Order: sequence, then C-alpha cells, then structure tokens
Amino acid sequence: MVKEIVPTIKPNPKQHQAYLKLWDPTTYFILYGGAAGGGKSWLGCEWLMQNCYRFPGTKWFIGRNELTRLMASSYITFLKVCSYHQIPKEDWNLNGQYHFIEFKNGSRVDLLDLKYLPSDPLFQRFGSLEYTGGLIEEAGEVHFMAFDVLKTRVGRWMNKEFGLFPPKLLLTCNPTKNWLYRIFYRLWVNGKLPPEYAFIKALYTDNPYTAEEYGKSLKQIDDPVLRARLKDGYWEYDESADALVKYDAILELFTNQVEWGETYLTADIARYGHDKTRIGLWEGYDLVEVFSEEKQGLDKTTEQIRDLLFKHQIPYSHAVIDEDGIGGGIVDTLRGVRGFVANSSPLRSLKDERKLNYKNLRSQCQFMLADKINNHELGISAELGEAERELIIEELQQVRRKDVAIDAPLQVIPKEDVKEAIGRSPDYADMIMMRLIFDLTKEEGIYHPPDPELGYGGVLPYIEKIG
Repeated sequence: MVKEIVPTIKPNPKQHQAYLKLWDPTTYFILYGGAAGGGKSWLGCEWLMQNCYRFPGTKWFIGRNELTRLMASSYITFLKVCSYHQIPKEDWNLNGQYHFIEFKNGSRVDLLDLKYLPSDPLFQRFGSLEYTGGLIEEAGEVHFMAFDVLKTRVGRWMNKEFGLFPPKLLLTCNPTKNWLYRIFYRLWVNGKLPPEYAFIKALYTDNPYTAEEYGKSLKQIDDPVLRARLKDGYWEYDESADALVKYDAILELFTNQVEWGETYLTADIARYGHDKTRIGLWEGYDLVEVFSEEKQGLDKTTEQIRDLLFKHQIPYSHAVIDEDGIGGGIVDTLRGVRGFVANSSPLRSLKDERKLNYKNLRSQCQFMLADKINNHELGISAELGEAERELIIEELQQVRRKDVAIDAPLQVIPKEDVKEAIGRSPDYADMIMMRLIFDLTKEEGIYHPPDPELGYGGVLPYIEKIG
C-alpha cells in the first residue's frame, strides 16, 4: 500500500495571507513579495507541490526570465521544500531534456524560460499551452507580454474536474518600476486594486524562519537604492539618477488632457529584422492615432504616409520621418516632408533663440521630450491595447542622460544601448520624440509647386530637410 503524502505546512503570517487568496473564489492573480527574504520562492514551490499531490494529473508551471537562473534558484528551493516535507525522491522525476517535473500521479510542473525574444515578441511559443495554474518567479524581470499571454493559458487543464476556479497565477517580486508597479502596487496603495488582483507585501522581518539571517546580509548592502528595494521593500525609489523622465509622469501620459492645435505626423521607419514602423498622428501635443506596420515594403509605407497626409489635410512641412536608414527613401519621395537625422547638429528653439549645448539633434529632442512629459504637456489619447501601452512605458523609461564630463555637451544614452537593454528598437519612443522637432527653428524652405499627377495640390508646401 502506497503511503499518501499529506504535507503539513507552517506558513508565516504573510504566506498565510497569500494562501487565503490562492484558495478564495474571486482572486486570479496574486503578487507576493516586495523585498528579499519574505519567503517568496518557498511559498510558490510549496503551493505547487501541494497542488500536484491533491489534484492528480493537473499541469502547472514555474516561469522565470532565464531558465538557467530558474534551475539555479527556484528549482533548488523546490528541492529544499521536498526535503523539508520528506517527499520521497521516487515520487517525482526531473526531465532535464524537456524541462519539466513529473509526479507519479501524473501531475506535472513545466519549467519555462520567459525571456523576451526578438524573434517571438508576442510570446507565441506559449500560445497553445494549457495549464491548471502557475508561478512566475521574480516577475519584475519578466516582460509584460509573457504575463499577458500566460494568464490566458491557466484554467485550461482539469480545472473543471477539480473545481479549481478561478484559476490562479502566483507572481513573486522585488520592488520594480515597471508593469508590476502600474497594475499591482500603484492601484493597491491607492485602494483601487480590482478584486481579481491581490498584492501581499512581505519583508524579511515577516519571515521568522530566516529573519535574522536575511537581516544581517541585507544590512551589508551599500547601494542606497538597492538597500531600499531589497531590505525595506520601498517601491517609490529613484530608479536611476540618469533617468530624464519621471515614471509616474509616463503613466499619466494616457490620462493627460492637453489642448489640441495644429496637426502633425511623425514616423519611425523599420529598417530590418523585427523592428516595426510606427506612424503617429498628432493634434497639437496629443497623440491621437497610431499605426504599426511590420515587414512592410518601402513603397507601401510611402503610399500609406502620403494617404494619411491627404486624408487628414496635414501639410508636408508638418510631417517628419526618421531619415536614418531606409527612411531616407521616403523623405526623398515625399518632397516637402522633414527628415530627422539623429546625429545631426542641434537647432535653435522657437522659444529660446540660443543654440543649447547638446551632443546632437536626438539628444536635444529627448531632453525636450522629457520636459514635456514631466510637465504633463503631452498626452496620448490614441486607442491602444494594454501591451502597446506597456511597450511605450518601457521605451520611455530608457530616455536617460549619458554620463559625460561636466563640460561636455548634453547627451542621451545611444540607441544601440537602448536596444540592448530592452531587446528591441525603441520605435514608439522615437516616433513620439520626433514631435519635438516642430518646437525648433526651421531652415528656409524651398517652394515646391503642386504636382497635378498626384492630385495633392496645395497640401505640398515646402522642402524643409533637417540635418
């Protein structure tokens, strides 16, 4: 006769709060943590282990940004949980080739690598998976789209048979200024967190089993920001001394009410690979419509921009197109639009005739953009999905000052560094940034007569090529 394993758990008070949410009839997504040492990984692994024993044949997952770190951390905690509860080694088996843990009763825990891949920006590799529930470890390191996809994959495997509704997705974290701050912490602290979401803040002092051990190590952290995050669980930290844009100001872009004015078009043109063309229509400083195109030919993009200018009666001098790379072909074809050359010389401001000390035009417009956002003078009223908003937020967080000598021109971090940091080109941020070119003095234009063959008459104004 096989002995039934019934683990006896002894959660700390904050873990007990989490368990109440993990078994209640309303909560879907539980974020647990907020500092180091609160028993995050132990909670997750112990919860999954219980589920595997209680509900034979169910499917669960543990996901982390890198599989190697999952194996070096989360999996090690899983082994400790098994040892603590005296789980026989023959009760389960690790499949190292396909990365899953399988129990004798048919239950299974997949080990998922949640890294953002430029070749799979929509995380389609998870689109056909079916799970009972799951755990995302160190969710602050994980791209929002991974969470957005995985939350649709739980509740699909034997939930009906065992009455496991609503399906549960547990996330662990340390304080991070990203989507976790926006959709969990910020709403929680303001008392506006929806009932299907829950946040349990746990510090090292809340875990009596390891409080003394963690307390000694956390006090040794010299960096004040890191110490505030990991020891004190402080979310309102200054995420970077070089950040030009305040995080809360970025979030408020989508609710800012700004006056409408003249119409403009800005376009960042995809060059190669998985970059996307982003085209924005503006009413004053309000981004009212966005078009995103992938792997679209130059001729079709040229035609699309021409049609948008005609449809919305936007003068060609009110259109700016990234001229670096293949965008130069569109600028040459649509005679009269402005070309944006990132590394060209800075220009004089319409409000200040001095030519300020910037490294290049891109740096100048990035600094100006930061001022607009921080002063709530720019808004985004375009209808965007949650994933699109998250991309914009992530990209605008990369508007940062480059550390240079005190007497050197003001400069932002290079675009290549941004691409390395977020794994893609900051197409949205560049499209938004180019709106600021119209706050700078213009070169004398050359009149271009209407082209009767195109039928655009007086919409074609002047050639005003910057850089």
